[in-house]
Amino acid sequence: MSQHLMNTYARIPVRVARGEGAWLFDEDGTRYLDTLTGIGVCSLGHAHPEIAEVIARQARTLVHAANVGHIPLQEELAGRLAEISGLDQAFFCNSGAEALECCFKLARLHGRQKGIAEPQIVVVSRSFHGRTIACISATDSEKVQGGFGPLVPGFLRVPFDDAGSIARLADDRDDIAAVLCEPILGEGGVVVPHDGYLAELRRICDQHDWLFMADEVQTGMGKTGRWFGYQHEGILPDVIAVAKALGNGVPIGACVARDRAGNLFSPGKHGSTYGGNPLACATALKVIEIMQRDRLVERAAELGQRIMAGLRKRLASDDRVVEIRGRGLMIGIETRAACGPIRDAALEAGMIINVTRDNTIRLLPPLIIDDALADRIVDTVSNLIKAWQT
Repeated sequence: MSQHLMNTYARIPVRVARGEGAWLFDEDGTRYLDTLTGIGVCSLGHAHPEIAEVIARQARTLVHAANVGHIPLQEELAGRLAEISGLDQAFFCNSGAEALECCFKLARLHGRQKGIAEPQIVVVSRSFHGRTIACISATDSEKVQGGFGPLVPGFLRVPFDDAGSIARLADDRDDIAAVLCEPILGEGGVVVPHDGYLAELRRICDQHDWLFMADEVQTGMGKTGRWFGYQHEGILPDVIAVAKALGNGVPIGACVARDRAGNLFSPGKHGSTYGGNPLACATALKVIEIMQRDRLVERAAELGQRIMAGLRKRLASDDRVVEIRGRGLMIGIETRAACGPIRDAALEAGMIINVTRDNTIRLLPPLIIDDALADRIVDTVSNLIKAWQT
């Protein structure tokens, strides 16, 4: 019963019973088009038959083995992540927050190796990096941080999409070890930086021997129309955090790094009891296989263009809409007023949407939708906004 659950979520009034493809069904059989996908997790949709089969098969074979021995599926998955990311090494964990914690530790080791007593990590405004104490310390949200002080020191905040502010920091400080940012702000309102921003961060980090770290937890695994958000600018970070869609709902996260950063670890420096277990790795390998076979990354780019073009056409004359933005199937519709009522009205229309920062409708539909469902999203969301009484 709900009285036995801690009060940590503002839940919508839907009792989810099952899923099928892009649809969720409640206990009464009412179906909802899921444009949130577990907050960007189920990019292959719900109850994908091939994913279900690999989970069942691996569960009958081996679910967990301690990392004191070699786990072949883990080694294979690390190789596949290196292949699609262009990086070299992976550490496996269970969530995006854990992957970010790994990033923080690598940054501090890098700083200590340079002789910095208290290494600092540059982070950006409107960011979100997770719910651990270190992650909320890196996150730019008083709401997320509220009541949890003292926060972890070691983070310097600058405006997002302003590389010059980071360059100016270098003139004043000699204790910076790394720069961390999301290629597109997710919880921050689906904000896409100007072209060249990430490349400029890469240049600044190279100039000062800092690690450039990308939080790809939400942008990664094809959501933006490339495997990872940084690939739109043709650069390589030193470290990335990956999770969410990597397991299509099976908990798995990864910190993936170039050798210069990954080699900072040695046995005993980091670990995870469940990280990289055979069940999670087998699932993630199948996710990558399906995405490559069905060209779902490329398809995300095509579908995103279709949806955003449709929304811009339908809502061009609505002055309550500030901007429609995004990349691939990561789309935000910013409104002038708080738009929570639209989320509630969407349920009546048979659709699950999300609102972030109070005034941005965030759409993260699965990569497996067809053109008809893409158009349905455009029609439903446009109609909801037009009918919205502000």
